[in-house]
Amino acid sequence: MAKINDNYLKLPGAYLFSTVARKASEFTEAHPEMEIIKMSIGDVTKPLAPAVIEAMHKAVDEMGTAEGFHGYGPEQGYDFLRNSIVEHDYKSRGIDIATDEIFVSDGAKSDCGNIGDIFSQDNKVAVCDPVYPVYVDTNAMAGRAGDFVGEHWSNLYYMPCLAENDFLPRIPTEKVDIIYLCFPNNPTGMTATREQLKPWIEYAKANGAVILYDSAYEAFITEDDVPHSIYEIDGAKEVAIEFRSFSKTAGFTGTRCAYTVVPHDLKIDGTELNSLWNRHQCTKFNGVPYVIQKAAEAVYSEDGQKQTKEAIKYYLENAKIIREALTEAGLTVYGGVNAPYIWAKAPNGMKSWEFFDKILEETGVVTTPGAGFGPSGEGYVRLTAFSTKENTVKAMEKIKSMLK
Repeated sequence: MAKINDNYLKLPGAYLFSTVARKASEFTEAHPEMEIIKMSIGDVTKPLAPAVIEAMHKAVDEMGTAEGFHGYGPEQGYDFLRNSIVEHDYKSRGIDIATDEIFVSDGAKSDCGNIGDIFSQDNKVAVCDPVYPVYVDTNAMAGRAGDFVGEHWSNLYYMPCLAENDFLPRIPTEKVDIIYLCFPNNPTGMTATREQLKPWIEYAKANGAVILYDSAYEAFITEDDVPHSIYEIDGAKEVAIEFRSFSKTAGFTGTRCAYTVVPHDLKIDGTELNSLWNRHQCTKFNGVPYVIQKAAEAVYSEDGQKQTKEAIKYYLENAKIIREALTEAGLTVYGGVNAPYIWAKAPNGMKSWEFFDKILEETGVVTTPGAGFGPSGEGYVRLTAFSTKENTVKAMEKIKSMLK
């Protein structure tokens, strides 16, 4: 008889964003007269940049010719894109990353989840709390998280990120093996400076730990002392894997392209993790389509850079509208300066799902309850700046009116 992976049976309920979508759908069905504004899932609304569309059209035309047709591509990504990534995302910041340390993929979410395949099941994993659910759920699926007891997984090391510590995790007080960090942070929208990241590199070196650094929102950084890459910190190449995405940077949520950096300097017992991840990708992944990679390459063109920065500026302006409106309404608000996420404290001691329901039922605005990101997220909701400016203004007016 076949046997299932019973770690899946330990997972509590559905995936967070699926639950939010279901509740929003049920409310829409019950109240067809009410306008729904989604500020929950981090999906973009602006169209792809003209330079990206032009590159895609050219690539499609190439695929229609015998000379330009491309079948299976390299699982690691085409060199034209990997070289552009090296040049614009790293070399331009004085960071020495080699082309063969870049692995192009279909999403940072996929890579953040799949990276665990190259690590032993008995590694001790540390996660921030609140945290992007993928980090927790995929380790639970792999059997590293233990059992779900109360609000915590028994074998995960939780690093509470609270208002009193500026939503920054503290260095573990015990030995852990794998550490997930995300800056600018999802869900809180907060950041870490270079000085604040240095102790993490030192801890990882001293304890033989590996940092899994999610930098999917680096394009939204506005402050100079906030690093765009963990490799801006000396020694990080020896202890860190970095995940990047074109989803929020260039609106590729529906186009699907990202990349992961695994430096050759990163080794465990003399074994390069780069070679292990390469083996993983060659076995389990067929590569990102040529047309999509040409589109991603166009993001780095002069026009592509200008156009994508305009889109990022648009979303950051939305974030400012949300932040200022909720503050004016009397809420305590965080984030939205270096990130497209706003982390708002529910009023009068309300619980996350309670506040989520109140906002949805009274305004038609869909948020994400903070408790869904972990126990320390209780009492907060997350809003995204990825809606249109018109809907952002409208949503804030509705919430302000509700809170009066």
